[in-house]
Amino acid sequence: MEEYHDRSLRGRVFQKLREDILSGVYKEHEELREITIGEELGVSRTPVREALRQLELEGLVTIIPNKGAYVTGITPKDVYDIYKIRSMLEGVCARWATEHITEKQIEELEEVLLLSEFHLQKKGEEKAEQVTELDGKFHKVLYEASDSRILEHVLSDFHKYVQMARALSVGEKNRAQKSVQEHREILEAIRNRDKDLAEELANRHILNVMENLHLSKQEDRTAGR
Repeated sequence: MEEYHDRSLRGRVFQKLREDILSGVYKEHEELREITIGEELGVSRTPVREALRQLELEGLVTIIPNKGAYVTGITPKDVYDIYKIRSMLEGVCARWATEHITEKQIEELEEVLLLSEFHLQKKGEEKAEQVTELDGKFHKVLYEASDSRILEHVLSDFHKYVQMARALSVGEKNRAQKSVQEHREILEAIRNRDKDLAEELANRHILNVMENLHLSKQEDRTAGR
């Protein structure tokens, strides 16, 4: 029981640190001090140290012996790679969702779209946050509708990795409107049980986000070095 508690505690510390790194609470190259983090989270240094090692395996942290742990962060190349892989997996997800989606899930997606269209008429930061949140909810329902725990887990993980880049993209008015329209087209293809079209539209949707973020240009610059 004690061993389970230790693993559970380590897991919570890991998830918290991971979330804070991906959301920008901790900046690139910032030092992650075990004592400070332990005090903030109300835990000993051991689960913090183990969480940092796990984050190093994910490439989010670099541990320098006798010096400390530092945030590596996500590079533009990382974001580019994630989006390219995600575009293909989102297509698979839409195809499988077409085969397995329930009427209740279709209603959930329709509700998300109606709320998105409503919030697009608003102005200010609050609107951007709401539309971004609804964008994430649309994809979450699709992941669940794929009826694949593995695919849902992988795509949800990718979603977290690019949440900052996504927020910048969806928060821009023109892109937000296009994104909601693309979601509606994906839903219509799924509703019509057109697997090929749903896959194609979902794939193109993510590629459009990439173009909006100019990730292809960043990749070109990286490749030319």
